[in-house]
Amino acid sequence: MMNHAMHTVTSSKNQFDQDLSACIETMRDGSKSFFAASRVLPSRIRNPATALYAFCRITDDVADAADATAQSIADLYVRLNQIYSGEPLDIPADRALAQVVKTFDIPKALPLALIEGYEWDTEYRTYETYEDLLDYCSRVAGTVGAMMCLIMGKREPETLARACELGLAMQLTNIARDVGEDALNGRIYLPLTWLREAGLDPKQWLTKPEFNDAIAVVVARLLKAADVLYKQAEMGIGDLPWDCRPGIQAARLIYAEIGRKLEEHQLNSVAVRAVVSKQRKIILLTQAVSAIVSKFAMQRENPQAQRAIQYLLDAVAATPHIRHYGGTIYERLTWVVDLLERVEERRRQSEESNSTNQLQAG
Repeated sequence: MMNHAMHTVTSSKNQFDQDLSACIETMRDGSKSFFAASRVLPSRIRNPATALYAFCRITDDVADAADATAQSIADLYVRLNQIYSGEPLDIPADRALAQVVKTFDIPKALPLALIEGYEWDTEYRTYETYEDLLDYCSRVAGTVGAMMCLIMGKREPETLARACELGLAMQLTNIARDVGEDALNGRIYLPLTWLREAGLDPKQWLTKPEFNDAIAVVVARLLKAADVLYKQAEMGIGDLPWDCRPGIQAARLIYAEIGRKLEEHQLNSVAVRAVVSKQRKIILLTQAVSAIVSKFAMQRENPQAQRAIQYLLDAVAATPHIRHYGGTIYERLTWVVDLLERVEERRRQSEESNSTNQLQAG
């Protein structure tokens, strides 16, 4: 019986390894920024993260297809139901994700919200205000940030909030970069009130999309909003396991760099697509290594979470989770380092509190 159990575990691992290889090929071709940043993540995080992103990429392609319909989205909901029932379709990304959501106790509400965002895409929704746009971004990107955070073993609300905000920032960058491409597909994601304030009629511009000073103003405004979120999200990177920080910081730097490239092109994302070169990515990856020591170097803050992501935090809080401290020696050492950092953080906060009380008493 023991031999049978060992054979089952081995077969399961072999299947996951095969599925993971397929997921890696999907990401190598479909998401170069993620693929570059993921190389810096430890394998225990990189592998499930790759499975997650591959599923997101494949399902996003389904929703973005020119012939996407309400049935296309309904099929995605069916796929997700089968993943969470433990009976995924015979698709590598689905099988791999089924193992990931079970291993890391990822609430179904998170990928459900992701697919809802895809549904909004197929409905060609527009967003009147910036807050409305964040509601969309929380679904298609904030959810991914939350799921990545869970894969890294972090479920604290403040850390989750920063992870979701990193997703929001990345999606705002994508929107700023893809203004022209989206317009050619009949879509507009820029806040309509911002366009009107800049002197543009959104419907009229969409009939003949072209770059002008008004579009430049709106794109600049969107990049500024993204930079605020990038800065806020960076506060949470020091809360992640030390060996995960460089990879997440790399993703943060590479995506933010897209905005800088846009600025080099005078914010013209209608005629030009901003791309971060391989050489520049290597430089940013090198810079990201400094994030390893960010825990003690950064000022500790806990900004209020964006309203648009609160429902994601609530979903995680409502999901039972049992933390396991087993695994490889390396994983146990990582947990010990994280524990020591938390102890040091509490000590520092206690000293600051005592100093403040002494000053007030004096």
